[in-house]
Amino acid sequence: MVEYDCGGDRGKERNMLMEAGAKAPEFTLKDKDGKEVSLSDFAGRKVVLYFYPRDNTPGCTRQACAFAGAYSRFQNMGVAVIGISKDSTASHQKFADKYDLPFILLSDPELQAIQAYGVWQEKKNYGKVSMGVVRTTYIIDEKGFIEKVMPKVKPDTNAAEILDYLEQQNQ
Repeated sequence: MVEYDCGGDRGKERNMLMEAGAKAPEFTLKDKDGKEVSLSDFAGRKVVLYFYPRDNTPGCTRQACAFAGAYSRFQNMGVAVIGISKDSTASHQKFADKYDLPFILLSDPELQAIQAYGVWQEKKNYGKVSMGVVRTTYIIDEKGFIEKVMPKVKPDTNAAEILDYLEQQNQ
């Protein structure tokens, strides 16, 4: 696990992201249509699993649209793309419809996967401290192990960086 010191002087709270080489935690969550989707449904395929804070916010929208724009390239490589936030299935439905998002969006209001993958962390925004999802992307290999961890990714470049990485791995 990768440690990030997120705590300031108040007890030095530490949150742990998963590390490359670890078995990816299994989850079963509902997609925008209310259908249950499990990580194990993708056994034998690479999975890009990206965690994001909230539907319809500027950064999350840019990130989702970048994945949508690159989706055919992910499909051509046989790679599944899954976005997870704590938003409701109804919110995901509206978000996907508004921006024509072709990939899977999963709702995690109970923070099952969000906490298992270590992305629920203390955040500071304009001096205010709160808990929230830290934008993080995992690449999971065909056997269900974490191949690469990308913490604190930039919304505009995340999809392109993943494609570059995957193309280098396939050479």
